[in-house]
Amino acid sequence: MVKTPIYLDYQATTPMADGVLDAMMPFFQEKFGNPHSTAHRFGWETSAAIDVARGHIASLIGADEGDIIFTSGATESNNFAIKGVMEAFQLKKPHMITLASEHSCVLNTARYITERTGGDVSVLPVKADGLIDLDQLKDALRRETALVSVMAVNNEIGVIQPLNEIGTLVKENGSLFHTDAAQAFGKIPLDVEASHIDLLSISGHKIYGPKGIGALYVRQRPKVPLIAHMHGGGQEKGIRSGTLAPALCVGLGKAAEIALKSQGDDEVRMTALRQRFLDLVASEISDLKINGTMQHRISSNLNIMIPNLDNQKLISKLRDVAISSGSACATGKSTPSHVLTALGLSANEAKSSLRIGFGRQSTEEEVIYAAEKIIAAVKAQRG
Repeated sequence: MVKTPIYLDYQATTPMADGVLDAMMPFFQEKFGNPHSTAHRFGWETSAAIDVARGHIASLIGADEGDIIFTSGATESNNFAIKGVMEAFQLKKPHMITLASEHSCVLNTARYITERTGGDVSVLPVKADGLIDLDQLKDALRRETALVSVMAVNNEIGVIQPLNEIGTLVKENGSLFHTDAAQAFGKIPLDVEASHIDLLSISGHKIYGPKGIGALYVRQRPKVPLIAHMHGGGQEKGIRSGTLAPALCVGLGKAAEIALKSQGDDEVRMTALRQRFLDLVASEISDLKINGTMQHRISSNLNIMIPNLDNQKLISKLRDVAISSGSACATGKSTPSHVLTALGLSANEAKSSLRIGFGRQSTEEEVIYAAEKIIAAVKAQRG
């Protein structure tokens, strides 16, 4: 018998992996030292533990541990990266490029750049499959382009952007490349050197780590010019002042260590679960359409459009199955998903779409149960 409720919203957040809480617990009590007070053992041991965590994070992206700056999450990391670079080049009236399908924290930060600092931002459309048009990117690049910010994996449709190709174009132009990797880190192979990535944003709670912690990879060789936005004691290379929370840093590091070992197995298992779910639902709902490319998509994501469906009503009826209509930060908003409209969907089509996220704890029994419940809810709504 399937235990309910069933959680299929793993793009919104994930439960902490086995071993993460155990790794964190000592740093709440017995190992309570301030990691920046390195004149005694209490500070040494927490500082050392944080450096180990940096190493685990760096190993997932092919970076050095010294390139990892801890933050409160991907939103803060994205803000630091975009504002920091654009303000560093402010006297040169810098230009930035991003995509219409980016997370709202990137788009809103880009809007801040145009409204508050006078920077110039180009927001490029995406193709109907959710992928960037590389020719459009090439045409949009200018001599004064300081930064290109393109999400590695989209949080709503799971589409994987061609980072290597983007990075090559950006480097050839002499610009900096930032990627929001909140949905990619720990799920797909990432290599900051191969992809010429200069800044990369990470979130802890998207990879079975704790909430309230994230990281920003900042290339040190050559050093990325970055204006600090947190001023104080000069911690984290002067980029983000403030006392770090050792327990959270250690938790993110442990989650990264686990992800490095399980990445391949996770990919195989979740691909099978996703296909099982899709086969079941498509067999009963013939007019179902998939939003975004299936060829270039993380295995844990499925975003489907069922014509003439009211997704909010359907979700409210699914008391024992947790899915979503899109980004967690947009929950409760009446406007259609900007990601789906960027793909060319109408407002009604966007409001007829569902996001299903699979995770390590998902089972075949849960997937079958959820598919049956969704099919029944769709048929009931359609009458």
